[in-house]
Amino acid sequence: MKKSNNNSPISLPCGKTSRNRFMLAPMTNTQSNEDGSLSKNEYNWLVMRAKGGFGLVSTCASHVDPLGKGFPGQLGIFSDHQIEGHKRLAKGIQNEGSLAIIQLHHAGMRSPEKLIGQKPVCPSDNEETGARALSIEEVTTLKDRFIEAAVRAKKCGYDGVQVHGAHGYILCQFLSAAHNHRTDEYGGSLENRARIIKEIVTGIRKECGPEFLLSLRLSPERMGMKLSEIKELCLEFEEEKSLDFLDISLWDCFKMPEEEEHQDKTLLAHFTDLGLKHTALTVAGKISSARDVAKILEAGVDFVSIGKSGILHHDFPNLVMNNATFEPTATPVTRAYLAKEGLGEKFLDYMSRWPGFIQ
Repeated sequence: MKKSNNNSPISLPCGKTSRNRFMLAPMTNTQSNEDGSLSKNEYNWLVMRAKGGFGLVSTCASHVDPLGKGFPGQLGIFSDHQIEGHKRLAKGIQNEGSLAIIQLHHAGMRSPEKLIGQKPVCPSDNEETGARALSIEEVTTLKDRFIEAAVRAKKCGYDGVQVHGAHGYILCQFLSAAHNHRTDEYGGSLENRARIIKEIVTGIRKECGPEFLLSLRLSPERMGMKLSEIKELCLEFEEEKSLDFLDISLWDCFKMPEEEEHQDKTLLAHFTDLGLKHTALTVAGKISSARDVAKILEAGVDFVSIGKSGILHHDFPNLVMNNATFEPTATPVTRAYLAKEGLGEKFLDYMSRWPGFIQ
């Protein structure tokens, strides 16, 4: 991938082009309807970010199965009754010049029992959460749900999908030797633990075609993840040329790895040093200011994934592209300030749980 400045376009392997190097990270906002259908507030929040200059705009984690719902007010993509809202959202984002991406999600053992009305599911029984193990038939169904959701997303007009394999949700649970104790073809070796992700990616590519944008989000640390295994997986996807971009959620792009044996360089450098040529790379984690954006792009990342600063400033990309020293508004901020930035009441309530964010 050619590295360039923040306002240069980037062409992805599927043939689609982002107008600049900024992606709105997929963020929980709890403001859609309880049946998974799109709300006016969620539409406004996302389309406002497209207006503000984000080249790629991702929805929140959108569950592919009612059993995988992770939080109240979560957007869903598991039923045809949700199609109308998604068509409106995809078109609204694209009308502002951005690529529209939906993140496909299943919370697994992190689905609250009170929310889904039954025990959550996991690759293996999990005592801490009370989750039960999936049968082999249910693993096949889970894989199919992700693929069906991608097909539905294409029908809705989205430019592409991101498979959520990070943050301790179900695909991350399969990857984790700490949580996955299966003895069949979906447990044991890294090859087996990664099998369901590979099958989902292959299935989406087969059903949605080479011109549909397809990405994968991974966590390299925490939740039982091993940095060496995630790097190995990234290189396998690069060799297979099955993804348009990898989204590595670092939590902090400027930190050292947690595992002592990998502390010879920064966590970011472990991924920029992979030398990806076919697959674009984006990272997320404390990229707050114009200087942070410049540092990450100069390090060899193709585009940045913005969370907190995208909440504080709907037009963060435009502000950064016009001012090389731009710093975001300091927190805490008022509810009224964030309401003007497009956050609905439920999103404001959710953000008030984050220490020091809202006055």
